[in-house]
Amino acid sequence: MASVMRCACGGVDVHSHVVPENFPAYIGRSMPADWPSMAPAQACHRSVMIAGKNYRTVVDKCWDVAKRLQDLPGMGLDLQVMSPMPELLSYWMDAADAQQLLRFLNDQIAAMVNDSGGRLAGLGAVPLQDVDLAIRELEYVVKTLGFAGVEIGSNINGVPVGAPQFDPFFEACEALDAAVFVHAIRPAGMERLVGPAPLQQVLGYPSDVGLAAASVITSNLLVRRPGLRIAFSHGGGTLASLLPRLQQGWGVFPALKEAVQVSPAEQARQLFYDTLVFDTATLRHLVSTFGDTQLMIGTDYPFNFHDHTPVQRIEAASFDDAVTARLVQHNAERFLGRQLKVTTP
Repeated sequence: MASVMRCACGGVDVHSHVVPENFPAYIGRSMPADWPSMAPAQACHRSVMIAGKNYRTVVDKCWDVAKRLQDLPGMGLDLQVMSPMPELLSYWMDAADAQQLLRFLNDQIAAMVNDSGGRLAGLGAVPLQDVDLAIRELEYVVKTLGFAGVEIGSNINGVPVGAPQFDPFFEACEALDAAVFVHAIRPAGMERLVGPAPLQQVLGYPSDVGLAAASVITSNLLVRRPGLRIAFSHGGGTLASLLPRLQQGWGVFPALKEAVQVSPAEQARQLFYDTLVFDTATLRHLVSTFGDTQLMIGTDYPFNFHDHTPVQRIEAASFDDAVTARLVQHNAERFLGRQLKVTTP
């Protein structure tokens, strides 16, 4: 089982990623074309190969616990929660093949947690293309590995997370007291972007996360599952901009008022969000829109496009001490569903 989480007075990062140093050999008759592998790259880096192409070249901090821990103090962090690189969620694979890969990833994360002296924690991954199999893997990561919950994608092969077919999975999360962190994956609208591939992360991701969060509101997920703790990456993406329009429409269109059982604005203030927006004014707006109890640190570490100074960004927003403490640590405690043990440096 994963070691107990602990932290001192510093920050808790709920959004960081793991890529293993190597992937396992496929066990079965016919290896999926998109089964990942690793290839050598420049010093301290390896390339993640998927379907014969270099998906991303990553630094060894993705799997090296000692190097990861060395970076935490400079970021103002005492605890970092790790989840798989989203592309590894593998919803497009046969569910049994994906489960094999995800079990390996979950065990790799557990090993990193156990080697961290309580400075790292894990969110697992499940093959959500098969809800029954996903529930079984959820039980494994929570009951056996001791994880606080799971990471899921903003869509599952194009189906939004708020779709009714996933309700049994969220029912299981609620029953197991498992937190759910929603990360953008293979976003809609890529054909509308003009420019190089990184625009998927820069523009496509927040758009898809915003639509995912909206689907949770319009499907009344938290009305049905009031005990579910669900968070959205990248500050909830576009949701903060969509929400006034959704709220106004709820008051104008009878069909929308009938379908959405509780005010969209009220539901939005029950969701959690990370602070990964790279802008102080935007962070203040998110706190004003969603509430100072619902935001928590997210960095996207250790990828190049991550927030190197997450605590400083929160402090620069000039919130009062109580709000700052909530954003830096206490909201993450509530989301993870466990009190973090306070330790002295």
